[in-house]
Amino acid sequence: MLLSDQIRECDKSNMFDILENFGKQCEEAVQIADKYDLSKYDFTGIDNIILNGLGGSAIGGDFVRSFLQYELPVPMFINRNYHLPAFASDKTLSIISSYSGNTEETNSAFEESLNKNCKIICITSGGKVEQVAKDNGLPCIKIPGGLQPRCALGYSFFVVLKIMLKLKLVEDKSKEIADTVNHIKNLSKELSDFNNKDNRPVHIARELKDKLPIIYSSVDVLDIVNLRWRGQIAENAKQLVFGNFYPEMNHNELVGWHCNKKLMKQMYVLMLEDKEDNKRIQTRMEITGSVYKEFADDHMHISSDAPSRLERIFELAYLGDWVSYYLAILNKVDPTPVKVIEHLKQKLSKI
Repeated sequence: MLLSDQIRECDKSNMFDILENFGKQCEEAVQIADKYDLSKYDFTGIDNIILNGLGGSAIGGDFVRSFLQYELPVPMFINRNYHLPAFASDKTLSIISSYSGNTEETNSAFEESLNKNCKIICITSGGKVEQVAKDNGLPCIKIPGGLQPRCALGYSFFVVLKIMLKLKLVEDKSKEIADTVNHIKNLSKELSDFNNKDNRPVHIARELKDKLPIIYSSVDVLDIVNLRWRGQIAENAKQLVFGNFYPEMNHNELVGWHCNKKLMKQMYVLMLEDKEDNKRIQTRMEITGSVYKEFADDHMHISSDAPSRLERIFELAYLGDWVSYYLAILNKVDPTPVKVIEHLKQKLSKI
């Protein structure tokens, strides 16, 4: 069956169009954040930042934390829980990120943020978060609804990044942001052209079909791209995938490439690499490759040549989204529904 026929058969909710228009989403997110006025609120004296969110609503915060980790003058923590960490106080910037506005864990952390007098900014498409923000006179940046949260990375990342710029926590990055948005728009034409025999994500997806992907990267630049690939392959392609980071995996997981040789022959290693990876980590990657290459079915090195770090990060994240999409089609599953998660939420709502 042709891939076009498989797409028509499997993609009932038309995730293809959402992915194809990701560049426009990023552009709209920047415009939404630019227009929102935070100047009338007091955000002085921030000692730490906590972004509260789950799933697709948290991953944007992960990307911001990773991208700015060597620039932010205060620590940034991503809270995927009902409770705030003990250090939260009136000197904490608490970002409440819930795409639907009704995520129960995030709303619990929102209540604690109010009780601890945190400096609060909300990002949501509506729901309870919007209402509580309105009731308490808090800034609430509203983003368009109607998407799966994992498909709203443009909103969850660029709005948070713009908040950091507006609060002057890091230097201006307007040019880098504009270049990244344009880069994603240009990539869209290439990655969505599944009829092109050289289509990169289609090729990767074909390699990963019926395999157990193992994704490795450095912890410096592409750690969250690594996490994003794993989450997207699991949710979209409904396929298990695992991964780890350098240098930590050299201190434990590397030893595991020894027994269970039949199982390891079903594994396919993806190496996400960046030219700004620490030189010692680049050396570690090269040496470690000689170990897993002996046991895995195969391996692939994946990188970007884009000029700026933000462009490279988003290119590889966007590439991973398309890989997970085409892998879903090859697996003959609809990439959009996540029935087991909905089942879990229904069960929890009755308790």
